[in-house]
Amino acid sequence: MKVPPSMPRLKGFRFPREIGAHAVWAYHRFALSTADVEDLLAERGVIVSREAIRLWVNRFGAHFAACIRRDRPRPNDKWHLDEVVLPINGVKHWLWRAVDGNGDTLDILVQTRRNAKAAKRFLTRLIAQFGQPRVVITDKLRSYIRPIAQQTQGADHRAHKGLNNRIEGSHRPTRRREKIMGRFKSPRQAQRFLAAHDQINTIFKPRRYRLTATSYRHARADAFSLWADYAAEMKP
Repeated sequence: MKVPPSMPRLKGFRFPREIGAHAVWAYHRFALSTADVEDLLAERGVIVSREAIRLWVNRFGAHFAACIRRDRPRPNDKWHLDEVVLPINGVKHWLWRAVDGNGDTLDILVQTRRNAKAAKRFLTRLIAQFGQPRVVITDKLRSYIRPIAQQTQGADHRAHKGLNNRIEGSHRPTRRREKIMGRFKSPRQAQRFLAAHDQINTIFKPRRYRLTATSYRHARADAFSLWADYAAEMKP
């Protein structure tokens, strides 16, 4: 593929920023491996290695996630917290995730423990970013009780497994990607990938069942427009 003059190369890179942005988008938007993205680009005449795509995803995925967090509207003050086991190199880790009342991911944190200290660390991180919640919904893990009582200043804590179905569904994309990637190789890799993956999916996966076809197309067009703006901000 000949690169049009309107697509100047990103300094230090062989291809324009639009191609790098497209590779990052395809990797995070669909359940694809780097080999799949390599083939998609090759079909369009862009010959690039899987390793280059991996580097693009690592380097620019964080940029897009930061832009999305920066421009997102203030989240709902009803938080759902949950943790799911994440085996890494034979060692049990825990992925702590928080979503708001609309199901949008607030933050994730990979930790080695599932105790009150880990819960306090995650809550401290959330409150620093989003302020105090009105309602906190968790499962019946007792490790949540004291940190929530001490740090959320009177928020209504509802500990009930049946109330937390909204966040249970948010773990499914993680499991799909974990399988495709052959499990995560390190806590750092898991944290870096999932922090970007959850944010990117926030804008590209609106709740379609709640939208008419026309509304969904408008939401998709808005997401593509935002992505183009964020691609323009990419720096080498």
